[in-house]
Amino acid sequence: MADAAARFAPPLHPLYRAEQVRELDRRTIAGGIAGFALMQRASAAAWQLLRRRFPRVRSLTVLCGAGNNGGDGHVLAALAAAEGLAVQRILLKGIDELTGDARLAADMATAAGVGAEPWAAGRVLEGELLVDALLGTGLTGEVRGAFREAIAAINASGRPVLAIDIPSGLDADTGAVLGEVVCATATVTFIGDKLGLHTGAAADHVGELHFCALGVGAEVETDLVPAARLLEARLIEAWLPSRRRAAHKGDCGHALILGGAPGFGGAALLAAEASARLGAGKVSLATAPEHVTASLVRRPEVMAHGVRGATDLGELPSRADVLVVGPGLGQGSWGQAMLQAALVAGRPLVVDADGLNLLATRFPGLRRDDARRDDWILTPHPGEAARLLGCSAAEVEADRPAAALALRERWGGVVVLKGAGTLVAGPSGLVVCPFGNPGMASGGMGDALSGMLGALLAQGLPLEAAAWLGVLVHARAADLAACDAGERGLLAGDLASYARILVNPTMGGDDAAATR
Repeated sequence: MADAAARFAPPLHPLYRAEQVRELDRRTIAGGIAGFALMQRASAAAWQLLRRRFPRVRSLTVLCGAGNNGGDGHVLAALAAAEGLAVQRILLKGIDELTGDARLAADMATAAGVGAEPWAAGRVLEGELLVDALLGTGLTGEVRGAFREAIAAINASGRPVLAIDIPSGLDADTGAVLGEVVCATATVTFIGDKLGLHTGAAADHVGELHFCALGVGAEVETDLVPAARLLEARLIEAWLPSRRRAAHKGDCGHALILGGAPGFGGAALLAAEASARLGAGKVSLATAPEHVTASLVRRPEVMAHGVRGATDLGELPSRADVLVVGPGLGQGSWGQAMLQAALVAGRPLVVDADGLNLLATRFPGLRRDDARRDDWILTPHPGEAARLLGCSAAEVEADRPAAALALRERWGGVVVLKGAGTLVAGPSGLVVCPFGNPGMASGGMGDALSGMLGALLAQGLPLEAAAWLGVLVHARAADLAACDAGERGLLAGDLASYARILVNPTMGGDDAAATR
């Protein structure tokens, strides 16, 4: 990763695609470490995690497939038996059908006194804890037959599950469900962390994720460029140091929110308040006249302007440092006029909600290749992303990383593809946000995000850094709010006050005294 990542050392945690991890495995073995020794390392790491995470468990059911993933399960079964645990080993691939390291592993478990039962529909899973070693990262097609039955049985058991390397049935590259997928309590993954463990359906299936490099230095292999990296909370302080004591509001930028068509005022108010709380020196709101009073009552610090059309905007766009267009915009003539004014204002943009829908449906000229811009952040959810790409939301969700990269390629700038494991695609590549919670599934969350992004751009952050930080602060604020009062009932308006705390990470006693 280039521009934005250059500010941070050490680099952000790398995420790889399955084929890259297999290549790392091949290079490690070629470098002198036997494949079976590497398998033993992985199984030992999984066993250690099992004892830490499930210390009271005295019996296991280990379900083993073929290949290295099944081999890891066989070795773990041997380790558990050696420690005195009762182990039920269920085989989806007969021992006589195994070859190479997987056969060595199966024989090791047999030598340790672990029995072997072939899978059959209705098989009773006896262990207090189930170990999923069915299917590894090489899975590409839909899970079928006996493997599908076994996964369904695991999920129906109601018992905790430890997944080895990846929950069986989850796509290691995309986080999509391949027909049927194990719902793990915890997952331990090896050598290189996988992109598909951090986005999309992964949130419902991975559980607690633990990464073990097994002594393999993936970052040393400089030709294997990570597919993505994980955002980290430390980036907030790195990009938002304490302000100069002599700073004034003009130094902190001016954000203009264009939104709130007649009858849709709330979204724009949420965006304006979030922008103010994240430190924009001035926040203006251009909204339908009937919403001005509500804005003054809710947040008098925001300079609200009632506008009936583009001509009422006057010099507002030219006086702002950044324009946020979309919250409550609507797709009618009012919204179209506001978007058109934003597009020609010559200012950096944040485009959200109906701003995106209008780009996709009412501005056909912008669908030409020469309409790409380098000065905007687009923040689609999967439905909006589908309209921008001319496909279905299901296709977007089937490969979220590819969709995010395609959006950036098509539209330019920086793209924030919202959802579980939000993705940001920019000049430095792809990053994934590991924060956030299901309480964010409520109206107005995207409006709050767009306001935060506008505030960060107004304060002079580069486009990509603003996108990274906005997504990070938004998700972390939601987590803090949920920690205080729970996920259900979390409102978009709750985030602004928590976000303010997060964007002041260096605020200590000395700093507070200096503001008096």
